[in-house]
Amino acid sequence: MAKGDKFYFENFMAGAELSKKAASYLVECLENYDPAAIEAMIAEMHKIEHSADIKKHEMNDALAKAFVTPVDREDLDMLSHNLDQVTDTIEEILQKFYMYNIREVDTAVIEFAKLLVRSCNLLCELMGEFENFKRSKKIHQLIVALNDVEEEGDRLYLSSMRALTADPSDVLHIVCYHEIYDCFESCADACEHVSECVGSVIMKNT
Repeated sequence: MAKGDKFYFENFMAGAELSKKAASYLVECLENYDPAAIEAMIAEMHKIEHSADIKKHEMNDALAKAFVTPVDREDLDMLSHNLDQVTDTIEEILQKFYMYNIREVDTAVIEFAKLLVRSCNLLCELMGEFENFKRSKKIHQLIVALNDVEEEGDRLYLSSMRALTADPSDVLHIVCYHEIYDCFESCADACEHVSECVGSVIMKNT
């Protein structure tokens, strides 16, 4: 692989690490939830999201100038977008807690946040293997593992949404947490989309 190609894979690795950092911070915020500190939490999360945006912009600039890329530039662009989407959606989850003035955190929310940490840990491993995808003996296992975690997230989403109706009189709680769980589901899907994009690259280039 050409020396200049390392930029792309290092950029992806940095993006995955920022997603992992955002997911870990989300767990920290929810396990120690303080409604009075939510604005400070959002500000800190936005710093992470902004760093991820910078990585995406760097990728866009590189792709715009590149004559030859290690794989199709459209695939590199899509992968960069999907990685950025993971961090964007994690930030959006925390923003929902501010928007809906959430005072207490449901147990399932923390469970879902920890699930996202697992997904982001796998994304970091996946991006670490991506540079050598033609020779890696581990990359397919990581793709399958990410799919397994996403399916676990689907089950948690269904059970959490069902539990919301246990007290149908608390309509505001149902509406607010419906939006929050939808956002968690979107983030889990975004993680899976990264692995699907890697799988597509492997299929087209091996």
